[in-house]
Amino acid sequence: MAYAVHTSAARSASSNPPFSDGGGAKTAVAAWCRPRPNSGRSRRVFSLPIPSPVHVASTSGQAGRLWVYAADDRASGSTTTPATWYRFTPGRTGAHPQAHLAGVGGFLQADAYAGYDGLYRSGVTKVACWAHFHRKVFDLHERSPTPLTDDILDRIGALCAVEAEVRGQRTDARHRTRQNRTTPLVGALRDVLDATPRRLSPMSDIAKAIVYGTKRWPAFCRFLDDGQLEIDNNIAERTLRGIAAGRRHWPFAGSRAGGERASAIYTVIQTCKANGVDPEAYIADVIAKVADDGPASRWDELMP
Repeated sequence: MAYAVHTSAARSASSNPPFSDGGGAKTAVAAWCRPRPNSGRSRRVFSLPIPSPVHVASTSGQAGRLWVYAADDRASGSTTTPATWYRFTPGRTGAHPQAHLAGVGGFLQADAYAGYDGLYRSGVTKVACWAHFHRKVFDLHERSPTPLTDDILDRIGALCAVEAEVRGQRTDARHRTRQNRTTPLVGALRDVLDATPRRLSPMSDIAKAIVYGTKRWPAFCRFLDDGQLEIDNNIAERTLRGIAAGRRHWPFAGSRAGGERASAIYTVIQTCKANGVDPEAYIADVIAKVADDGPASRWDELMP
């Protein structure tokens, strides 16, 4: 599956030889992060939108969105290079992820946002996130714990415990363990979910949480049949923690162009971190090489 940010093998930026064949620096970091539909090795992408306030006029502000697309197969024993790609948009319509991932196939693991449906209709396979289902039940349990919410949380926790054991193993080993151990647990959980609504008001919060899960059950079960897939979307969630925390300190992007520049810088920083490269040293090294008349034809060599 193609992913949006192209990276070469993980290495320190300082190991790249200086350019020697002329040319000029014609663009900034944002251009180095342009999408590369033909460059991916992963069959799946993790995605998540996050609100990103952007001041678009002198008298009003508009809440934009920062989208993240991550390709990272290390949990299934792969040594392919992980990458993270951020895109800023002024709104949250489904047209944005459809444009970002146009022509991409394979699996998309994301939340239940309806804006992804166009991608699923185009042939992308939906993989649901158990962490989102767990969170819906957990929030109810925090407010008003019941034996039912406690039981559901314990059962989802048992699924995650198996995943913790197989994380980093090869895909065939993960698949075998899931078939032998996880599939019966998922079946037992479904039995509980199917029996419960008959005893609840369909308008109750717990009934709605249960319907959230059962309505998407095939997507929740997809990881059972493919050892490369994950049980949750936490890979994308983790890429947004720093940004979510930082919004308290930089509440505005200033403009749409500011949001786009921020997304380019976030792309470089997060992809560096995923590949064990010091972001500050990398950016300084790349700027120096581009300023030294590095040709556009060799910019790919500078990716982290």
